Amino acid sequence: MILSVTLLFIAVLSYVLGGVNGAIIMSQLMYHEDIRKSGSNNPGFTNFKRVYGLNASAWTVLLIDILKTALPVLAASIYMGHFFDMAQFGAQFAGLFCMLGHCFPIWYGFKGGKAFIAGFATIWFVDWRMTLIAMAIFFLLLFTLKYMSVASCTAALSCPISLFYLGYSNVWVEVLAIAAAALVIVRHYPNFVKLIHGTESKFSLSSKH
Repeated sequence: MILSVTLLFIAVLSYVLGGVNGAIIMSQLMYHEDIRKSGSNNPGFTNFKRVYGLNASAWTVLLIDILKTALPVLAASIYMGHFFDMAQFGAQFAGLFCMLGHCFPIWYGFKGGKAFIAGFATIWFVDWRMTLIAMAIFFLLLFTLKYMSVASCTAALSCPISLFYLGYSNVWVEVLAIAAAALVIVRHYPNFVKLIHGTESKFSLSSKH
């Protein structure tokens, strides 16, 4: 009973905090615009950077999206580890709900981003070795193929695969890792359509605005 109530609290808190969107906040605060009406219309770091450039505002967006995930994930990991000896599960559980909050935020009509940054912030607290593998894959593909979507989805897919071989505290950690990777991949479906049609934008540090 106590565990169920704890998980419910973690899920709700993580989802609510995950719904805070740095790109929307900064586009309205700094440029008096709505990022959802510019570029690809996606309220995420990549589109914000593409529209406004890689400046202080873009780094602030990235910081917001990392902190809104890292804080509840860290808290859940510590709490679940101390009282239930389930630190790894707590981190992955909270992280998944932060990702869901980012994708389907209650604050913005359930229309959000693609959750890659939220997922990236999560995996550090699940297994640092898995994170290093995912980072290596992400940057290798990003700077060779130049497609953020391909790099993001491949890195996300590598997480449950590497976690399986590295080991996990219980099977539900692996199940949640698979769900998180699937969420990132499904949210990038429009990008795959663009790739097929040859209209997907390549990664660049420059601005198009």
